[in-house]
Amino acid sequence: MANLRQPNANEATGTFNRSKSVAPMSGICTRCVDGCRGNCEIFKSSFRGREVIYPGPFGEITAGADKNYPIDYSHLNIQGYAVGAIGMAEGMIPGPETARFPNVNTETEYGWDKKVKMKLPIFTGALGSTDIARKNWEHFAIGAAISGITIVCGENVCGIDPQLKRGSDGLVKESPEMDRRIALYQKFYDGYGEMLVQMNVEDTKLGVAEYISSKHEMDTIELKWGQGAKCIGGEIKVKDLDRAIELKKRGYIVTPDPELAAVQEAFKLGAIREFERHSRLGFVTEEGFHAECDRLRDLGFKRITLKTGAYSMTETAMAIKYSSDAKIDLLTYDGAPGGTGMSPWPMMEEWGIPTFYLQSLVYEFAEKLSKRGKRIPDLAMAGGFSSEDGIYKALAMGAPHFKAVCMGRALMIPGMVGKNIGKWLKEDDLPKTVSEFGHRPEEIFVHFEELQEIYGNDMKDVPLGAVGIYSYAQKTKVGLQQLMAGSRRFSLPTLSRKDLMALTEEAAKVSGIDYVMDAYRNIAEEILDS
Repeated sequence: MANLRQPNANEATGTFNRSKSVAPMSGICTRCVDGCRGNCEIFKSSFRGREVIYPGPFGEITAGADKNYPIDYSHLNIQGYAVGAIGMAEGMIPGPETARFPNVNTETEYGWDKKVKMKLPIFTGALGSTDIARKNWEHFAIGAAISGITIVCGENVCGIDPQLKRGSDGLVKESPEMDRRIALYQKFYDGYGEMLVQMNVEDTKLGVAEYISSKHEMDTIELKWGQGAKCIGGEIKVKDLDRAIELKKRGYIVTPDPELAAVQEAFKLGAIREFERHSRLGFVTEEGFHAECDRLRDLGFKRITLKTGAYSMTETAMAIKYSSDAKIDLLTYDGAPGGTGMSPWPMMEEWGIPTFYLQSLVYEFAEKLSKRGKRIPDLAMAGGFSSEDGIYKALAMGAPHFKAVCMGRALMIPGMVGKNIGKWLKEDDLPKTVSEFGHRPEEIFVHFEELQEIYGNDMKDVPLGAVGIYSYAQKTKVGLQQLMAGSRRFSLPTLSRKDLMALTEEAAKVSGIDYVMDAYRNIAEEILDS
């Protein structure tokens, strides 16, 4: 088998090999020349050091690892049927005139007792303290609200708020950035989806839960064990020395240490141009997890969700077992390699259980607990999804336990595209890829008039990035409806593992999905023998 990844050079880190011939394991050019002018990772890290660990430029990009795993969802195909139609609306008799794809219901819901409905089985990944999330929040939040899906506000938002005010107890007293984020989502919230605020170690210490419970009376909060892009705490970069010192004083790990004289001198000279702010590692115990859930419920939260990453099989089992016992409302598993605003590139490429394998394990564990009489919390899968075929496969493969797919970059991109179209329109600088459709928002965005009719005068407050997310959501909805109608499934709860087939025996072995040459063979043989 060929190498799954070529190390030592990647566009994400702004590096490349001089030679076309590269040693597969090391990624070093087969002929490494003394006097080479660059620019592989070894070359660049010889003078920029730790900077080369991270994709960049920070704040302007999102990055997704490109390791090519042995099995992924492309190793599954969707079954199509020529008869039947299940899951149709009550009173609707299946037939050619009723079993039309627009009649497929794509709504889903999650929650232990108090359910949250979404118009589509997708929601955003954790859009937290990165510059990408902050600069584009208006587009992301309003886009999610008008699309009827949940948005996750990630960790550290209060902690890095430049205008954060803390009380004498050190806890959050005022966070204008968090207030802004909540207000933008709620302005267009129409009863579908919700905004989840995520907490890590520092958020807990700062009293974020107390703040959003008392000031904003939010129903749900999300605990976080990790994500598919990394197994360490969240990072951002800071380009200002005083800001770096401020964040260190707020309790964050800041590297290099901005309070060291040598570091300050290097910053003054321009050798050090930025600092990294890191979060701490969490330490999970069963007792501690249950105690935290109890504490959050005592604060008034009606729902608690959990996001966990691509950890070992042990933590995978811990998450589902503890969540079942604690009556967690939604448990999201995020598989490797993940996408991110900033994570160490080698970690994104080489750490954690890939999404396909992780979901296979989670399904196995869910079935085991279910057979023992345990109720399984509603589950979601994250880690590289971008289109309706992947959504279908993840929900069918995880049926009946998985209710939604969490998307990171795939739901961010439409927001940034729509925002940039607005910018290009103002500058009269539309690229040909856009201008071929027109020179006004009403011409360019196929759903603009539809939204105009819904929101009327309030449409002036809907940014074009939000229109972009809505447009992407509608494409995803129609695509999902078409796939589901083709397999005669007219509502999401009717999806089944039988609606998939594995194209390789290895994929069948990992997932438990029938191999293509075995799927429905018993029924086919009965027909032939009748």
